[in-house]
Amino acid sequence: MNRRKFLACSAVAALLPKTAWATPAFRLKAGPVDARILSGGEGLTPMLGFNGSTPGPELRVRQGDRVPVAFENGSGRPSAIHWHGIHLENAMDGVPELTQGAVPPGATFRYAFDAPYAGTYWYHAHHRSWEQVARGLYGPLIVEEPDPPAVDRDIVVVLDDWRLDDAGRLHESFGNRHDFSHAGRMGNVARALFSHDTIRRGDRIRLRLINTATARMFPVRIAGGTGKVVAHDGMPLAEPAPLEDLLLAPAQRTDVILDVAEPVSFGLRTREGLYRLGTLAAGGSNPAPFDTPIRPLPPARTPAPDRNGAVRLTLVMQGGAMGGRHVGSDFWAFNDRSGMPEVPWHRFARGETALITLRNDTAFPHGIHLHGHHFHEVRDDGALGRYRDTTLVDRQASRDIVCVFDNPGKWLLHCHTLGHQASGMKTWVEVA
Repeated sequence: MNRRKFLACSAVAALLPKTAWATPAFRLKAGPVDARILSGGEGLTPMLGFNGSTPGPELRVRQGDRVPVAFENGSGRPSAIHWHGIHLENAMDGVPELTQGAVPPGATFRYAFDAPYAGTYWYHAHHRSWEQVARGLYGPLIVEEPDPPAVDRDIVVVLDDWRLDDAGRLHESFGNRHDFSHAGRMGNVARALFSHDTIRRGDRIRLRLINTATARMFPVRIAGGTGKVVAHDGMPLAEPAPLEDLLLAPAQRTDVILDVAEPVSFGLRTREGLYRLGTLAAGGSNPAPFDTPIRPLPPARTPAPDRNGAVRLTLVMQGGAMGGRHVGSDFWAFNDRSGMPEVPWHRFARGETALITLRNDTAFPHGIHLHGHHFHEVRDDGALGRYRDTTLVDRQASRDIVCVFDNPGKWLLHCHTLGHQASGMKTWVEVA
């Protein structure tokens, strides 16, 4: 990471676009935008975005709402929108090759789906996503609880990085073989973008962190207060966890509730030290700060797995540079197969439980994302752990997950390092 550019861009707390509510329908128009990624008068960066900005507008709905979205494709290239983490009707999942055709330039596609679970989610392009997400086609999607926790501020924190050339433009190295076969497209500029920048000492704030990068893992340190982790990937923890250093793989989200003592800073842990991603400035003091403990979020009503009757499967990650040989046709493979097979990796009866071993035989970590479902990570002691839609499996390691496949349709299963997905690491399952 270029230190000069990184520090230049991280000194300013940029704001996300204004929140939009679905009344009567959201409109998302993809098209060219000019983004201020660099600060200090270093110019604008031509990108893509929604409704004139990147990230796109924060879409905020209430749990149980019907969410209608008119997607107008003014990007000049085919595209589609995936609603990441939402348990929705299969035809609305936004995956060309599997659930719909890519939306041609100039055309409109109407999405409509229910939002059954409260939490922090996001939306992003899913056609040539390794390029279109890097160009800026994404935004936050927030589903509010009927009885949300009492906080003074509810703040979305988007984490991203960008690969810029010396003129501040996006480097046109999309899809190069080195990125695809190694760790993905890493940027040389990184930031935390905030939906609000005004907080007070003594405030209790909810931070919704979203890693929207196409490849970068974000090891994040939050300073400036005391708090608890209350949710991962939109799903509440049974009990709030201590706020320690966080690690977010691409597409993962973490919710934190924090009592502010001073300006709240977000740092990226690197081998060279801690780099500042951004800071929420604290102006003034809250005259009536909360004095109650941070409590769990309302629990989600999720399906109970049948571990005794679970089907057992193994998905092996193979390929990439520095090892991971396989007989697939591209850089990466699942179980010796690269890319989308004509038949599903597995067919499940609706409501069937699966215990899946995710085995990483490669030299790189992978964040594995399942569409249309969440799953339990299995802890080392065999107990069910975090309930997620994207799990990070370290290099040369394994992780067991338990999933109830209760959402009918054809669902993508892939690495969310999007260059890895594009070069072989994807498959699909079908739920009857």
